[in-house]
Amino acid sequence: MIKLYYNPRCSKSKEALSLLQERLPISAFQVREYLKKPLDVAELKALQALLGVSVREMLRVGEQAYWELDLGAETKTDDELLAAIAARPALLQRPIVTNGDRALIARPPELLLQLLP
Repeated sequence: MIKLYYNPRCSKSKEALSLLQERLPISAFQVREYLKKPLDVAELKALQALLGVSVREMLRVGEQAYWELDLGAETKTDDELLAAIAARPALLQRPIVTNGDRALIARPPELLLQLLP
């Protein structure tokens, strides 16, 4: 099952959803509005493992919370960064698409085509 981690205010998320709707039946994918239903630390760790990226690559550095929490500091551990994302889900990079044991940050949204059957 394909899953889209989605923010309805994000143009890239909207583009990713449109691509999925154009290419797949609605029953072939799930949409998780992660601002309404945030990921916990365990889910974020699992997502990081699927993505194969550092926790820092999962962060949106343009978010005000990124600067308020000084998340760019090299002294911040992965656990601290994951806890910050769990507490403030707007910090999570978007859109993210998973399909089984594969995942990617769909920027640009067309990257998600790599995960389609």
